[in-house]
Amino acid sequence: MCMEEGTLTPMSSQRTGAQIIWECLAHQGVRTVFGYPGGAILPAYDAMLDYPIRHVLVRHEQGATHMADGYARASGEVGVALATSGPGATNLVTGIATAQMDSSPMVCITGQVPSKLIGYDAFQETDICGITLPITKHNYLVTRVEDIMPALKEAFHLAKSGRPGPVLVDITKDAQQASMEWAWDDSVVRMRGYRPEHRIGKSDLARAAELLKAARKPVILAGQGVIQSGATKELRAFAELLNIPVAVTLLGLGGFPASHSLNIGMMGMHGESWVNHAIQEADLLLAFGMRFDDRVTGNLKTYAVNAKKIHIDIDPSELNKNVVADVAILGDLRETLRDLLDTLGPADHGAWLKYIGSMKGDTAVRDIQSLPDNGHLYAAHVINDIWRITEGKAVVVTDVGQHQMWEAQYYKHETPRSLITSGGLGTMGFALPAAIGAKMARPDAEVWAVVGDGGFQMTQAELCTAAQEGVKVNVAIINNGYLGMVRQWQEFFYERRYAATPLRSPDFVKIAEAHGLLGLRVDNRPGVQGIVEQARAAEGTVVIDFRVEQEDAVYPMVPAGADLHEMIRRPEPSVLVETADDPI
Repeated sequence: MCMEEGTLTPMSSQRTGAQIIWECLAHQGVRTVFGYPGGAILPAYDAMLDYPIRHVLVRHEQGATHMADGYARASGEVGVALATSGPGATNLVTGIATAQMDSSPMVCITGQVPSKLIGYDAFQETDICGITLPITKHNYLVTRVEDIMPALKEAFHLAKSGRPGPVLVDITKDAQQASMEWAWDDSVVRMRGYRPEHRIGKSDLARAAELLKAARKPVILAGQGVIQSGATKELRAFAELLNIPVAVTLLGLGGFPASHSLNIGMMGMHGESWVNHAIQEADLLLAFGMRFDDRVTGNLKTYAVNAKKIHIDIDPSELNKNVVADVAILGDLRETLRDLLDTLGPADHGAWLKYIGSMKGDTAVRDIQSLPDNGHLYAAHVINDIWRITEGKAVVVTDVGQHQMWEAQYYKHETPRSLITSGGLGTMGFALPAAIGAKMARPDAEVWAVVGDGGFQMTQAELCTAAQEGVKVNVAIINNGYLGMVRQWQEFFYERRYAATPLRSPDFVKIAEAHGLLGLRVDNRPGVQGIVEQARAAEGTVVIDFRVEQEDAVYPMVPAGADLHEMIRRPEPSVLVETADDPI
């Protein structure tokens, strides 16, 4: 195809492998790709100019995978990243592992040295398929032009079906340069041994219904699967019909409205204290699209020992892996909830909800008015003010660390795909590039990247990508002069021996200005509102350096491996920032 006024127009049926790559991407509905050119992928880049697909030139290949990941999470579509062989391909590894842990649909296309040189240590030769085998759903080494289309079709099918995830397609340079008579094959992809759809057994539904009818203290554990399966409406209908409280995982935030009366908050290591206590006292847990991660369960030996468990998940490997279920249902969550709703009638768990409310106490809604102020600027102030000023309607992309947990506690997510964060792998440097990808997927959305001063420095070069592409992202740097979460662990468990955590940073305002962007700074509570409003009104990406209290900590905290209900509380009740478990 060639580009004519933004559309594809026919040309001869002869295609090079490089052209076939772009033909396949166009037929898959791809509009944007993120990448970095190099020798082994150069034929594909040369062919790219004839196709109406936007290419975003990143400053580091890791940024390409995070952008593709953010694009995928914000849109629900497959994100695409390109890189050359050798170091270009290996630079994708961290982003691929991030996407694998968090079930993000992504296709990475890498160039490879010519097929006759494979195995001879040619310049920039690396076995990227061998390297990424444990962190992809599948990968392909393509050495013939005839195999490019089948591999790419299967890659997209694998990436978005079943439990989503990343797929890598490594294509040799000679396969890209070779030609063949070509036509698009629109047949349905069928792969032997791969069956992502599962029939839900009626006996499983019946057993689940029996447990639900007998339960007096049930809790729904809503994970990212609620969002991935598009089951937000079904979850709400299910919870309301049975009057069951809903706890959410970090990646599940937004899958059930934060303002809903049945939403009791986030569970786990930095979750709400009353949520963790409710889970420990429950007689039935309904795990919907979540994997019982160690940050959620704490000590497995003492986790919800009195509760029956119903676990619904699309991935058979997650069932009975960490927590043995009394009823394990393999299937799509939305379809399963619809089937369950057809078999159940209303229930009343008012007494149980009232009890959870009593554990919560008189805790006020976290907002700017309820956070005391003595002139110091705390991260909670910043997050709460951004939530209030944006009316909770922004897409927030976070890095990893203390600011990530404060965002989860103080920004209330009402809609799915409004929080994008690295949960499973915990990848520092994720937020800025992922926010750029999210903005490109949803150009009409207001996008904020909430980052730490440590993680931001890992990928701050992507500010130049944002500037070159004209992307509008507001970057909130929670700057406390430390690698904050590691420092918190050192404070709690290593007698304040701050080894390698004090952090010197550049002048972030000047860094922004060096890229032709607006840089702002604030170190006091009264200045936050004006700075945030200025950033929102400005054109282009804006970087805000929030100089916050240095040795603040995230509370509560369940120490790694401890019982879920054994939380470290803020030591002084007169503390100036509301915590996740202390009433105001």
